[in-house]
Amino acid sequence: MPRNSGGLENNLKQARNRVGLTQSELARQAGISRQAYSSLESGAANPSTEVALRLAQALSERVESLFYLPERLPVAVEADLVSGFSQNSASGPPAQRARLFRVGPKLLARPLAGADNTRHAVVAAEGLVVSQDKGSNNRRITVKPFDPEEVDSPTLVMLGCDPAVGLLESGLRSKGVALVAGEEGSRQALMGLTKGEAHVAGCHLLDDSTGGYNSSWVRQLVPFPCTLVTFAAWQQGLILSPGNPKQISGVAGLANPDIKLVNRQPGSGSRDLLDRALAGAGLSGGDLDGYQREEWGHLAVASAVASGNADVGVGVKAAAVAMGLDFLPLEEERYDLVVPNHFLSDGPVQVLLDLLRRPVLHRRVESLGGYDASSMGIQASVN
Repeated sequence: MPRNSGGLENNLKQARNRVGLTQSELARQAGISRQAYSSLESGAANPSTEVALRLAQALSERVESLFYLPERLPVAVEADLVSGFSQNSASGPPAQRARLFRVGPKLLARPLAGADNTRHAVVAAEGLVVSQDKGSNNRRITVKPFDPEEVDSPTLVMLGCDPAVGLLESGLRSKGVALVAGEEGSRQALMGLTKGEAHVAGCHLLDDSTGGYNSSWVRQLVPFPCTLVTFAAWQQGLILSPGNPKQISGVAGLANPDIKLVNRQPGSGSRDLLDRALAGAGLSGGDLDGYQREEWGHLAVASAVASGNADVGVGVKAAAVAMGLDFLPLEEERYDLVVPNHFLSDGPVQVLLDLLRRPVLHRRVESLGGYDASSMGIQASVN
C-alpha cells in the first residue's frame, strides 16, 4: 500500500477501482485538483480532515479504511531458555519458532523443533528466535513475538507425561488462560519445577520403601513447599500389538529374542515400573531386545507399537486404547499434579484447580480408558 511522508498508508487506488472512477472524477467529487489527488493516492501527501471525509463519502468507505497507520512491527524480547535446549538447538534453522511464556517473574522460551513441534498438529508458537547470547552459559535468546500482547497474556505451564493433558486446554482457554504443556518424564518434570520453568509438574513415582506415590520424591527433588493435587489413578502396563500376535502374557515373556521392546527414558515413572517388574521376574534390561530404545511419552510408545516398529512397550491404558492396541495391566498408579505453594494463588493455577473439581472433566478423562478420576482435585501438602 502507498505510504505518505507522514507514515500514513492508504487504500485509495483499490477503493477507486472498485467503484470505477478515474483520478480526475474522484478529485472533482472531493473538490481538489487531479494533481492533488494523485499526490494523495501515491502517498506523497497527507489529506486534510475535510478532504479525507469527502473522499470517504465519494467512495462509500469509512475514513479509517482509506487511511490508516501501518501495523507496528513486534519488538524483540529476551527470554531464558528452558532446560534441555543448547545454543545449537536454539540457534537452529533461521527464524525458528518458539513458545514464549511467563513463570513468576521470568520470561521463558521453548524452541520448537523435532517431536516438540508437532502433536498430530503443528504446535502454536508466539514468536521467532532471532539470536542467542554467546556468553558463557548461552541461556538467553532473543525472540520476536508475532503479537506483543501475547507475551504477557495468562499462561499455565505444565510439565509431565499424561496423555489426558489436552483435555484441560479448552477449559483453560475459556477462562483466558493458555496451556503450555511440555512432555517430560516424572523426574524431569519435577526438576523443571525446581528450576522455576513451570507452574505444575505431573508425576507418578513410587516410593519402594513406603509403597506410596510422589510425596517422598517431591520432598527429595523439590526444595520448596508444594501441594499435591490428585489428577487420577490410572492403569499402566504392557501396550501390545492388536490381537497380541506374539502371545505375550507377562514381563517374563519379554526376554524372548523374537520380541522387540520400546522403552521410556530414564527418570520416567514408566521406566521405573518396567525395571521393578523385570527385577520381580529375575530379569534385567540386558535380557531384552529394545531396552535401550527410548520414546518420550505414552502416545509415542503406542505409536511405535502401532506402526510395527516394536511388539510391546510400557505405558498407560489410555494410550493403547487411543491407538486401537491391546493392553496387559501391570499396576495401578496415582498421577499427581505438583504445584509450588508460591503459585497456588496465581490466577491460572486457580483456574486449573477449579477445572479439576468439575464432574464433566472427570467424565471426559475416564472416557479415555484406564482412568479413575473419583479423587481428582484432592489436595495434600508436602513440606
